[in-house]
Amino acid sequence: MWLCRDTPRWLPEMLPPKPAARADKVSFLKYLRLFRQDILSAQPAKLYRAWMAEFKTPFFRSYLINQPELIRTVLKDRPDDFPKSDRISEGLRPLLGNSVFVTNGDTWKRQRRIIDPAFEGGRLRDTFPAMWAAGEAAVARMTEGEIEIEQETSFAAADVIFRTLFSIPIDDEIAKKVFTEFREYQRSQPILNLAAMMRLPSWMPRLFRKETKQTAHAIRALITELTARRMNEIKAGQAPDDLATKIMTMRDPETGNVFTTEEMVDQVAIFFLAGHETSASALAWTLYLLAMYPEWQDKVAEEARVLPKEPDVAVMSQLKVSRDVFREGLRLYPPVPMMVREASCPETFRERSVKTGSQIVISPWHLHRQERLWDNPDGFDPSRWTTENGKTCQREAFIPFSAGTRVCPGAGFAMFEGPLLLSMLLRHYKFELVAGKTPVPVAHLTVRAKDGIWLRVTRRDSDD
Repeated sequence: MWLCRDTPRWLPEMLPPKPAARADKVSFLKYLRLFRQDILSAQPAKLYRAWMAEFKTPFFRSYLINQPELIRTVLKDRPDDFPKSDRISEGLRPLLGNSVFVTNGDTWKRQRRIIDPAFEGGRLRDTFPAMWAAGEAAVARMTEGEIEIEQETSFAAADVIFRTLFSIPIDDEIAKKVFTEFREYQRSQPILNLAAMMRLPSWMPRLFRKETKQTAHAIRALITELTARRMNEIKAGQAPDDLATKIMTMRDPETGNVFTTEEMVDQVAIFFLAGHETSASALAWTLYLLAMYPEWQDKVAEEARVLPKEPDVAVMSQLKVSRDVFREGLRLYPPVPMMVREASCPETFRERSVKTGSQIVISPWHLHRQERLWDNPDGFDPSRWTTENGKTCQREAFIPFSAGTRVCPGAGFAMFEGPLLLSMLLRHYKFELVAGKTPVPVAHLTVRAKDGIWLRVTRRDSDD
């Protein structure tokens, strides 16, 4: 049963920022221009309360579904009937190749059989010391003053990935090059392109910049170098027991095969995208929210006093406030704002006929703020997760990592990393808003801020 409050208990001027939605009706050409600029602000305001919306043009049919029952059908009950849209790969394949993010069918199932065991609970705990070391490095690297926090969280998240995946810090020469190239890539590449969302005909331009493919090629060349080096270490029996080694030596239980070097490059590319870009986005927005709501920041800082001197994974069970705060950040600013599936057979949704080949758009951005479902949908309230409404919505309307068989294999990893890094940073530093610099969310590879997220950082009086 969906619950709602009759009287809101928040002040409108205290709501976290979100893009201004467009008018409900605009011309097709104007919509294309808006979409190219930012897919979030291109959408009409009614999507925050609609259960379903149909996009009609002479070239395509696309349906955004925003009702839990419909989303459950697509993602959980019948995922094989709604594979990932091939249009997704048109923009991302230059970087991701045939990685698990873009494949379907037997290829995808084989990839998940090899990848999933590396992220199981026991093996995930093995990565904790490396994650902790990245957190300590982030604390040591943080400086006081007005800083652009997305750059800091990007560096920290990349450090986590390189330490847990390849046992090297971000300061490693190749790791630093990958990070630098990726910063260029993420600013020029939207997570969805017009072809992906709208099923544009082949003759229409895809609107991707030339630099995007060039940067993707450079990133893949660097990842290939790292992967080939690890392959040689494995053959020589000198490889560290990290995620890369686990995945590269894991055999498909059905065929006995392992990933080739080329296949592993594809997977590392998506691990870096999913594990670095998305975590950086989530951490930056959560720190902004905590600057906006200092009472919650103080709660996280106080809780962080339980952090031990040395890495101990058992502490994660004590970081309850930090976990709820990070979850609320993921709700308000889901790193991946939209997902696209394709109907492989005729379907009927809400008494509407959905033809084969139609694009099915699932938008965590709109679902997480669905006005018919959430109490205080646009407000920041980490305490919601202990309420009846919050628990219901967490099960039915909260999908920052997708859901069903295609749920992100690194979801558990992210829910370790986010609360841990927040706690470690807030144990030592205070973050405050900078007057006149309110961030505007836009969708690139993930939900980022148009001109960055600027915060004033000061060291706490007592951080021993």
